[in-house]
Amino acid sequence: MTKSKKHYYLISFQYLGFRFHGWQKQLETYRTVQGMLERTIKFIVEHDNFKTLGASRTDAMVSAEKSLCKLTIDTELKETDEEFEHLLNKNLPADIKVLSFKETTKELLIITDSKMKQYHYYFCNEFKPSPFIAPFMTNFNEELDIEKMKIAAKMFEGEHNFSRYCYRPTEGKQYIRVIDKCEIILNTEITASFFPEVTYLLNIEGKGFLRNQIRLMMGALVQVGTGKKSLESLEKSLIGEEFQLVSSMAPASGLMLKEINLL
Repeated sequence: MTKSKKHYYLISFQYLGFRFHGWQKQLETYRTVQGMLERTIKFIVEHDNFKTLGASRTDAMVSAEKSLCKLTIDTELKETDEEFEHLLNKNLPADIKVLSFKETTKELLIITDSKMKQYHYYFCNEFKPSPFIAPFMTNFNEELDIEKMKIAAKMFEGEHNFSRYCYRPTEGKQYIRVIDKCEIILNTEITASFFPEVTYLLNIEGKGFLRNQIRLMMGALVQVGTGKKSLESLEKSLIGEEFQLVSSMAPASGLMLKEINLL
């Protein structure tokens, strides 16, 4: 029997994660980004002889402005790349949009070929902002020393041991990671009439991140901002391997995968 030739495609897409249980499909619910994407592909091609592999596994309620996944399928598509992209967007829910769909090769390793990932964590510091901000950013009620948080954010840059910034760490895992950029700046990336007048974002760039690392980093920065954690203790938390979380996790809805760059 002749083995069918596999075909490979690179999908670039974006989604608002507020209604989803993360990227990765789960047996108990189809309400994940990967689950919805695969349901849509199955509807279009009328079979399930395919698989998708994402470049990043975001958590529940986390959004993505530009993410990537690789589609491996056993049959040749009847449509052109542009036509298939159109069919995907026609049938996907409103909170997922395909940005591009193009043929690629077996050699593309969607996870290891990622050379840079950029995340934004959007937040504000108000007493009671509009509830409509909830899908896009997190509000921290306690008064924050933003200037001290900016200093603390820069301390994450470079090579450090992030064992205390990993949820459910395991022995033998590589916790030495390099953060290329970590900064808190005014938010001018996303705006809306119901946003507070002043909002902020934590911009983080690096090749890869541990499970819940960015949310734990943001949690630590908030503790610095409220005076519950000193800059000295933050610096010490990046030295040596210790499997004890350094802070509580910041809520997921403020986090957005901004971009993934491939080799």
